[in-house]
Amino acid sequence: MRFLEPEDDDPILSVVNLIDLFLVVIGILMITILQNPLNPFAAQSVTVVENPGTDAMRITVKEGHDLQRYESSDGIGEGEGIRAGVTYRLDDGRMIYVPEGQATQ
Repeated sequence: MRFLEPEDDDPILSVVNLIDLFLVVIGILMITILQNPLNPFAAQSVTVVENPGTDAMRITVKEGHDLQRYESSDGIGEGEGIRAGVTYRLDDGRMIYVPEGQATQ
């Protein structure tokens, strides 16, 4: 009777199978983390827009190891500055920027 052999009842085999399962899960999680564009190990620059066009829109900019997060608010954007020039759209769709203070022809 093969099913009564003592080596088939070894409880350590179940533990080894659980360890193998956890190693596979950890490997999958590490691959998922490395594929995330905002992972801390990537040196590339990335811009992520979350919830575009809604009140809860958030923009995250990653440049090297620096993260900057911009969140939308209900207020209208305002700031200090001066007019820098004028932009014109031509009939063929091109845009032309004319800086302020230069003569136009």
